[in-house]
Amino acid sequence: MIKPVGELLIRLRGDFGQFLIATRWYIRFRGYRIFARFELIKDALVDALYKKRGRYVRPFLHFATIGLIFFVITVGPVILSLNDAEAEEVQGGAVIPDGAFGSSFYTQQAEEVRQFRGGEVIDHVVSEGETLSSIAERYGLQVETILWENDLTAKSTIKPGQELRILPVDGVRHKVARGETIFSIGKKYGLEDSQTQVMVDYPFNEFLNDETFELATGQFLMVPEGVKQVASATGPRPTRIVQTTPDAGSVTALGSFVWPASGSITQRYSFYHKAIDIANRGAGPILAADAGTVISAGWLDGYGYGNRVMVDHGNGYITLYAHMSVISVTAGQRVNRGDVLGQMGNTGRSTGTHLHFEIRRSSTLLNPLDFL
Repeated sequence: MIKPVGELLIRLRGDFGQFLIATRWYIRFRGYRIFARFELIKDALVDALYKKRGRYVRPFLHFATIGLIFFVITVGPVILSLNDAEAEEVQGGAVIPDGAFGSSFYTQQAEEVRQFRGGEVIDHVVSEGETLSSIAERYGLQVETILWENDLTAKSTIKPGQELRILPVDGVRHKVARGETIFSIGKKYGLEDSQTQVMVDYPFNEFLNDETFELATGQFLMVPEGVKQVASATGPRPTRIVQTTPDAGSVTALGSFVWPASGSITQRYSFYHKAIDIANRGAGPILAADAGTVISAGWLDGYGYGNRVMVDHGNGYITLYAHMSVISVTAGQRVNRGDVLGQMGNTGRSTGTHLHFEIRRSSTLLNPLDFL
């Protein structure tokens, strides 16, 4: 019984081997014939193109370009969406803390600029159930900013499908008329001459001349903090006599800051203006906000801050006082808190008499109003 089974297995093995050999021969034979026909067709096509070379180059390039564009348009968004999904999956929706991945003041600034859409005015289509308040909250704006930009009033109603122009920051967008200046425009929206500095500091406003702030007729100018058809006024302050400040000797910072000048805050801390501006029509002295050592004094670059003083307080903080008309200290000098550093002025990139005041820690500019 065992012997017939063994013979059967040997016979099956032989038959299977013959089958494999026949299959291999058939595939090679058929493959060769298919390949030979392909070569004949290819040779004929190449000969035809060669004989009429140059005639089909332009159509070929056009069709190839169209095909490439079609591929990018159809497949590109899919690839980008997959990359975004992978990035979100890796981050897990977590908020990346400041300082991660070696972030610096400049990368933070770029992120803030991105947040405000690069100064772009966008069109928002009102959806069912939306109100002016909800739209303003969505974009981080005041309701009045949306009303002014779209010529609406507090009694206006909005409907689904209606388009609203959304500004990047609170304020008014103004179309420059012939003969207008930043001062006349600022006055129109409730800003005094010293407060027009906010228009100069707004990074997305453009000027024909960066020194005279000349405007082009018909251009749009953003007036941050401007108020439509509202005027404000600040009375003059008495001017104090500026005296040269002697060296204070050994000093120690107290770790708290006092107001460096008297006057009105004409511009607050923002993503494009990391300082506060204090204006006073009567000028007046500028005081050291805390004790420390003067590390720079003068108009060091002939532009920008103008006459400025920087004080290192020895505890990681540095304060900067800019646009001064008179400087009463020298670099290397030590000052006590409240010592006179100079006189409020209008030097450098400035539109009126005021103090530009900064508080720095390392390379980060902090909001002075959090410390004063």
